[in-house]
Amino acid sequence: MDNRKLGEMIRALRREMDLTQRELAQALGVTDKAVSKWERGLGCPDVSYLPELSQILGVDLARLLQGDLTPNEIVGGNMKKMKYYACPVCGGLSFCTGAAEVSCCGRKLSPLEPQKAAEGEKLTVEAIENDWYVTGDHPMRKEDYVSFVAFAAGDRLQVVKQYPEWDLQVRIPGRSHGMLLWYSQRQGLRYQLV
Repeated sequence: MDNRKLGEMIRALRREMDLTQRELAQALGVTDKAVSKWERGLGCPDVSYLPELSQILGVDLARLLQGDLTPNEIVGGNMKKMKYYACPVCGGLSFCTGAAEVSCCGRKLSPLEPQKAAEGEKLTVEAIENDWYVTGDHPMRKEDYVSFVAFAAGDRLQVVKQYPEWDLQVRIPGRSHGMLLWYSQRQGLRYQLV
C-alpha cells in the first residue's frame, strides 16, 4: 500500500463528495489532523477505519487500498460487447457495458463468457409480423432452466426474463441482425447470430 497514492485518493474522493477534512474526521471519529496527515501521504488510516472509510467515500475497499480509480475504457456503447453476470445463488442478473466489479448474495461475480451454441442447442427463431418469435426445447425445470433470453444489436439490448416450469417462448421486435443470447445454470451463456 502506497501512502501517497492512498492519500491522494482520499483527498480526491472527499472533495468529490464535497466533504471537509473535519466532516470526514467526525464521521470516522478521528481528528481533522489525522485526515490531513493521510491526505499528505505522511501516514495511513488504521486498519479498523478502512471499511467505514470505503463506505463513506463510496469506493470498494480493495480499490481504496490500491489507491487507484482508473476509469474503464470506453467501448463505444456497442451492446454486442455487453458483459453478463448471473448469481449462482439467487439467479439475479446484471449487465454492464464496461468493466465492473459485480457482487450478489455476498459473492463476487465474474462476467459470463458467451459460447457459440452447438446445432442441437440453438433456439428456433421465426419471423411473425414485425417480430421474432423465439422458442426452445430446453427443459425448464427448477434445477436447470433458461433464466433469460436477450437480443443484442449494436445500439440496443432487449432482455426477457424466463421462469422455471414455463415454456421457453419469447417475442422480440425484429431487427436486421444481431446476437441472440440465453443463460442456464448447466449450459452457461450461449449465443447464436441472427
